[in-house]
Formats: sequence, C-alpha cells, structure tokens
Amino acid sequence: MSNPADSHDVIQVRGARANNLADVSVDIPKRRLTVFTGISGSGKSSLVFGTIAAESQRLINETYTAFIQSFMPNVGRPDVDALHNLSAAIVVDQERMGANSRSTVGTATDAHTLLRIMFSRIGVPHVGTSGAFSFNLPEGACPECEGLGKVSTIDLDQLVDRELSLNEGAITVPQFDVGTWYWRTIADSGYFDKDTKLKDYTEEQWEKFLNLPATKIKLAEYNLTYEGLLVKVRRIYLSKDKDALQPHMRAFVDRAVTFASCPSCHGARLNEAALSSKIHGKNIAECSAMQISDLAEFCRSIDDPSVTPLLTSLRETLDSLVGIGLGYLSLDRESGTLSGGEAQRVKMIRHLGSALTDVTYVFDEPTVGMHPHDIERMNKLLLRLRDKGNTVLVVEHKPETIQIADYVVDLGPGAGSDGGHICFTGDVPGLRKSDTLTGRHLDHRATLRETVREATGQVSIKDADLHNLKNVSVDVPLGVLTVVTGVAGSGKSSLIHGSLAKRRDVIVVDQSAIRGSRRSNPATYSGLLDPIRSAFAKANGVKPALFSANSEGACPKCKGIGLVYTDLAMMAGVASICEECEGRRFTAKVLTYELNGKNIADVLAMSVAEAREFFTKGPARTILNRLGDVGLGYVRLGQPLNTLSGGERQRLKLAIHMAEKSATYILDEPTTGLHLADVDQLLALLDRLVDSGNSVIVIEHHQAVMAHADWIIDLGPGAGHDGGEIVFTGTPHELVGSGDSLTAQHLRTYLGA
Repeated sequence: MSNPADSHDVIQVRGARANNLADVSVDIPKRRLTVFTGISGSGKSSLVFGTIAAESQRLINETYTAFIQSFMPNVGRPDVDALHNLSAAIVVDQERMGANSRSTVGTATDAHTLLRIMFSRIGVPHVGTSGAFSFNLPEGACPECEGLGKVSTIDLDQLVDRELSLNEGAITVPQFDVGTWYWRTIADSGYFDKDTKLKDYTEEQWEKFLNLPATKIKLAEYNLTYEGLLVKVRRIYLSKDKDALQPHMRAFVDRAVTFASCPSCHGARLNEAALSSKIHGKNIAECSAMQISDLAEFCRSIDDPSVTPLLTSLRETLDSLVGIGLGYLSLDRESGTLSGGEAQRVKMIRHLGSALTDVTYVFDEPTVGMHPHDIERMNKLLLRLRDKGNTVLVVEHKPETIQIADYVVDLGPGAGSDGGHICFTGDVPGLRKSDTLTGRHLDHRATLRETVREATGQVSIKDADLHNLKNVSVDVPLGVLTVVTGVAGSGKSSLIHGSLAKRRDVIVVDQSAIRGSRRSNPATYSGLLDPIRSAFAKANGVKPALFSANSEGACPKCKGIGLVYTDLAMMAGVASICEECEGRRFTAKVLTYELNGKNIADVLAMSVAEAREFFTKGPARTILNRLGDVGLGYVRLGQPLNTLSGGERQRLKLAIHMAEKSATYILDEPTTGLHLADVDQLLALLDRLVDSGNSVIVIEHHQAVMAHADWIIDLGPGAGHDGGEIVFTGTPHELVGSGDSLTAQHLRTYLGA
C-alpha cells in the first residue's frame, strides 16, 4: 500500500494537543483499517476519541438548529490546529448500556421490534398491531408488573421497629434518623403522636403511616408533601437503578426488598392477549427467551410470503449476533447486565447491516472479554466494515488484531507526560522491524512455568447451576494462581462470581464503575489525599480541611470543581474553566501554602510516578508504591474517576486491596487495557500477591496469563447451553499436552507447541 502522505485521501491531523498529545501531526488513510497502539496513557484515546471522533461529532452537531442542539451534549472543539478530510464518525465504545430494566438486547438491536411486527402480522390469533406485543407500551404490558416482569416485596420489619415510637427511632431506613428532614415530614405531619409505639397505632394510622399517597401538608413555615413510608421508600430507593445508590443504601435494598417473578405474567412482561398469539406454537415471550442461536434456527422454519422482507432483516440481525460470538444471549436479556465487551458488540450489530458507506467507525478495544476463538470472528467483522468502503480506526493491544491492520499508528514512548508522541506509522512488517516498545513485544510470548506452586488447600464448589451451568462441581485450589477460562458465555463468571464472590474472605476486584462524582479522583479514592493534606497542614500550621476541594479550601465560584457550567438557554450548555481559580479548584489563599516548593494544586496535577519522587517516605509513599505496582504510574492524582477506563478502575481497586493480607482475590480480565509490555508487569504482580500468602483466581482469556498459571479451570465446550461444563482442570503443561478444548488449541498455537 502506498504511503498515505502521498495521497489526498487521508485524514490529516495537524498539531493535536488534547491531554498529553505533544503537538501531534499524522496522516491516517481513509477506507483502510488503522490500529492505534501504545501503552496505557500514551495518548491513543486522546488522538482517536478526543480529537478525530470529537471534532467529527462536533461538526455534525453544528449542522442542527440551535433548538435541537440544546438537547445534545456539548462537545467542545478539541485542542488541535487543523483536521482535514473528516467523515462522519460513529463511536462504538465499551460504555455499559443503560441499566434500565426496560432495555434489552432485543430492544437495543431492533430485533424485538422486527419480532413484534412479525407476530402482529402472522401470529394466531391476531391480537393487534406491533404495539400490542410491546412490554414498554400500555397496550402490550402486563397490567400487574407494568411490563417489568417482576414485582417487589418489601419486608416491613427491615423498615421499622414496631416496639419503638417515632421519637425513639422506630424508622430504621437509611436517611430517616430522628431529626432528619425525611423523619420530620412523617413525624411532624400532624397525623401521629411521636411518642406512641408503632405497635399501638390504630389500623387507620398504620395505613396512613405506610400507604397514604402524596398529600399536601404544612410543616412549620413550609408547605410540603407527605407520603406514607412505603410510598416514599419505593420512590427514593426502588425507582432508581440500584447500582446508582450509595453502598449503605444498596445494602438496605438488598436486605429489605425481594424481587420475584410477576405472578400474573410469570416474568414474560406481557398481557394475556399478547401471550395468546403464537407462531409455530411459540409466543413472543418464548421466542425472546430463546438462546439467540436457537431463535435464528426457529426463524428459518417460518415460511410466509407476507413477512419475507421482515424475516430476512430479522435473520440477518440474529445471524450477525451469532457470528460476533453472542449467540448465547437471549433477546430478553437486560442491557444493563451485559459486560462492556458484550455491550460494544451489541452496538456493533446496528452498524453491520447499515447501508451507509464512507463512514469512520471508531472502536475502543473491541476484543475486550473475548476468547482467542472469538477474536478471529471480531477481526472478520472489522474487515467487513472496511470492505464496505468505511474508515475503521481501532484502539487495540491484542497482537491478533494488530496483525490484520492495513496501517498502524504507534504512540509513546511512555505514558502521561512521557507519551503523546508518534513513535511509528506504517504497516505491520514495518512495526515489527521498528525499535518501538510495541514492535519489540508484538511477537513476545510468555512461557509455561517450569514448576507450579503447590496448593495450600481448596474451596469446593458443588452442583453450581446458575445461568447455563450444568450442576458443576469443581475444587478451586488455594494459595496458587488459578486461571478460569473458556469462550465468552461458557459460564466462567457464573461459576466464580455466583459461587465464590459472597464468601467472607473473598475480595472481588472488577471493572465496574467506581461510585462517585466528577469530584472523586485517585487521590481521594485511594486514601492518599489524607496523608497529603496532613503533610501540607503540618508544614504550614493550618487545618487539613483547607487542602480539600470538597471542603473549606474549595474555590467559592466553582465550588471546587474547577469548571463553571453555563446554561445558554436555546444553545447547548458550556463548561468553561473557572476564571477565579483557573481550574485549580482551590482558593488563592490555599494556593499560597506550599510543601517543598509545591502547592496542593501542583501535587494533584502530578502523575503517580512523579508523586513517588516527591513523597519519599511515610503512608503517602506506601499508597503511591501500590498504585505504581499495578501499572498506574502515568495516572494523575487529581484525574476525575469518570475519565478512567474499566481496566484502570480495576487496577485502582486492586491497589487499595493490596494492603489486606491472606485473602482470596477474584480478578475479572485484569489484562483489559494493558499493552503487551505491561502484561509482564501484571504477571509479576499476581506472583507477588500469591507469594505473600494470598490465593488469586483470575477470569481471563489472555494466553500469557494462562501460560503463567499454576492451575487452569476451563469451561465450555461452547457458549450458552453449549457450555456450562468443566472441560479441563489441571496445570497449563497438561492442558497444552493433552487438552482438546478451544482454549487448549489456542494456547498451543500461542506457545508454538
């Protein structure tokens, strides 16, 4: 292929400076597959997402009227001198799909819409239009559960102590302590004697106390709304996504609320009329509950000319889901339960059948959560998108995907302030010959351990049957590194999280979002800010609270956020750097206090690696060492948590838990987001955890981690109902020597065995 710089048919980036990009200029060929490589923090995402995709989407948004723009998220212009030859960019990322229980795989891919139209046309008996088969519309939803498929039952004894009065703290719900505002709206409503024990309430008082709907009352000088306790608890706790609640509130919901299948529709979500209509003996709920690979076969058995075009579209969607390795899902699977990798692949399905061409598709590690067997399928789909005449930009670490690239852009050489430069552009053979970190590691392979560690005990799992598990019994060794593997959907997470995660001595370190606002950062989350504040306070003879942007030291104009959000009414809202503190979050007075020549804003702007040089001893250095050990040396102390990737979040959690001794760690795909060179560092860290007396169980697809294990538990042989069985347990040597599973085949290939 000719050098793209020789052609006008390239995306030209000139002077990109987003985040750590060092005035980067590069030409990226259009209608080709370009893979962006480099270690975590090298600037890949800043170039691809923060510059190219961001500017494309901003320019598209500007074509809409001001009224429509007011409903769109504001996208600021990226810090770049010039961008030429952009095409419309579609970002297919790993953001979890909304945890709304009304959103399913079927609704997210439009497969359920096609299914509804088909049932409205050829279902027997005929019960109405496609809306009559929607659990999100009144005409189709089960009236008892309103289309949710489940009903909640609240255990009253978890809400109140009937032996006490209101003044004695009878309400035991979080946020309802005596004297709080919620407590006052009930206790001072005038309906109850605050000193009467709840057990002595009349039937009428009890009904009012629990179930009175919203009613206007006057409380002192305020007009407010009274709600019965059950009504209020349902509104403030059960109408929200449980994961969005604070941990203690989530624990309360887990304790007090039981969710059960709706007794009317038995979880089908639909009313009797919709469930009575069938095709080949199946109603729409039964079709939605089928494994997608089975539903695809079912649709092939339907032969009715009146729905032929519709069936063609539905079959293509279902076949694409199977082809992308998601045939083990069902259309009624709630979107919020999908992993980041699964969510990304579901989003991808929408674009495979698109008639659009000359679009720029941007992917963020599309192989996340994929077994090597599935990576081959993903590569074919990326090439299919390219061959339709699209530009495909992929941020990726896996060598299997780097190797199919037409063009590679390698960033580095390091991370954070040591990154942000173009180290190499060209084809894959050129990358191999280059002396870049990626080039040197492209063919690097971990080797099998010469001797495996001996287990110090075991935990037995008996007859596990969660999801697709087929009464699985297996012994998980303790005191060693155990890797649990198998294709996506084979039952790995169901086995480990379903059977071991709730044990008292188990620490689960996953990639889920860290609850916290844009105010939270690695320094606050890890506890590092406490010793830093103490050091500043001691050095300057003032209070530690001054050195918190969430407390007394916060800039009054931006309230310690560093940004001011302005509502422009008809136009899109704008976030601008606070003029008073210039984005530094603290008052001018606080910024005059220094520690070894640096103020608190300077310290929070440091990377972990820089801070390790600055804090040479004490508790701050101990925490910084742990953050460095897990590969987060490039992350800034004050970087908002919502800007961290799933892999970075997992490593941050791991760093915090490393202080605990003699535990069993469960890690879920810890290689996510790791460059080939960083995988060796992760393996050394896992060894350190085991050698210091811990047990480590890793759910992982990366062959380097499998090769490094002491013990392997392999599930399969396939996904969904074709999986759910133990196909191998033993050492990596034994797996490579005699295993016949998909994992064994790919590990042999990886090792060149």
